[in-house]
Amino acid sequence: MQLLTDVAPLRELPAFRRLWLGTMLSRTGSAMTTFAITLQVYDLTRSPAAVGGIGVATFVPLLLITLPGGTLADRVDRRRLVLAAAVGQLTLSAVLFALAAFGGASLWPLYALVSIGAAVSAVSAPAQQTFIPRLVPRAQLGTAMALNRIVFQVVMIVGPALAGLVTAWSGLRGCYLADVASFAGALWGVGRLPAMPPVRPAAGEGRPRSGLALTLEGLAFIRRTPALCGAFLADVNATLFALPVSLFPAINAERFGGNPRILGLFMTAIGAGGLVSAVFAGPLKHTRRHGLVMLACVAVWGGAFALFAVAPSLWLTLLALAIAGLADTFTVVVRGIIVQEATPDEFRGRVNAADFLVGAGGSQLGSLEAGLVGSLTTPVISALSGGLATVVGAAAIGALLPAFRRYRAPAACSPNRQEQATVNDIVNSCTEAEAAAVEPESSGAC
Repeated sequence: MQLLTDVAPLRELPAFRRLWLGTMLSRTGSAMTTFAITLQVYDLTRSPAAVGGIGVATFVPLLLITLPGGTLADRVDRRRLVLAAAVGQLTLSAVLFALAAFGGASLWPLYALVSIGAAVSAVSAPAQQTFIPRLVPRAQLGTAMALNRIVFQVVMIVGPALAGLVTAWSGLRGCYLADVASFAGALWGVGRLPAMPPVRPAAGEGRPRSGLALTLEGLAFIRRTPALCGAFLADVNATLFALPVSLFPAINAERFGGNPRILGLFMTAIGAGGLVSAVFAGPLKHTRRHGLVMLACVAVWGGAFALFAVAPSLWLTLLALAIAGLADTFTVVVRGIIVQEATPDEFRGRVNAADFLVGAGGSQLGSLEAGLVGSLTTPVISALSGGLATVVGAAAIGALLPAFRRYRAPAACSPNRQEQATVNDIVNSCTEAEAAAVEPESSGAC
């Protein structure tokens, strides 16, 4: 069995390759901004709860805008939507640079800018997630998701480590300026893609419906698809209880004297572990028990953060974070495969919006939860209790949702067809029995 992730999509598909490279560059800059804002808020307040407040500032616009944004992505050209959002995000990074360079930064303006950035991402991210099934054949979908995860892991390694060095050398303004420059990658990678209009309903399916009706239709589709329900619930369990990023500055200050380089290594360690599993994700191409694999990885993720909470040395701290990153990559890749395989194109904007809300929103609530518990008790107790709660939650989901635990990837069409067609081509060209295997299970509900 092949262990290394196949790079065929990068070699054979120029549009996917440009998107992959451009995304890596732009997200590196975004990771530097995330590092800078976290450290800036902690420097201003010395409060883990205030750092957790970044999660509130992010989550509220995500909650309000993500699902309507996914509906918008199912009604307009998704490529143009992502390009417009990239310009808006570039502008916000320039404002953060100006505040850091010329003074005037305070807690509430930073929260406001974080909220605006989250609102823009809530529209952009679901639309961008729909690109991959359009650009790669279904046979390479799992491979493309693993390659996409490599981008995230490289960013987690390079972004925080580079941000720590830049902060020590030139201050936070250097991180914000690097983010402004990095948006050239997003504009190049997305700008050269073909048009991405949504799939229109077939003739005779009724008059156009309102945005609210389309949003409710998307939620109903998720509710009646057990694979999506279980995947989203498992991810919420992982991110809500076991993502103690808001505790990192306090734990770093308590154990390692507040060295910004070591703080950068915390996220770098998670990225390094995730990169290892992303590079060696070849077996996922042949794995069909996706529900069980995801639950197991969520449990490992929680256990790793429990170990991080009590690790007495730097090397064990970083090892625990690396194990968490390793488990997280498999979790996210498997969830992405489930989402893309179980969702027809006409629902992809809305389902990917829900997926983004679960991932990003859950992590922000988790950051707030960790910060509040850390303020009421100690950062160590917060991280330890959250990790153990995640392990228990994964076991409970497996017991209460057997349909998700037993979920298997749908049978694929013939390899020759897969090599020549995108997901939509396959559904249209398969026999009726084959197409039924591609469609999500519709019986049962959350």
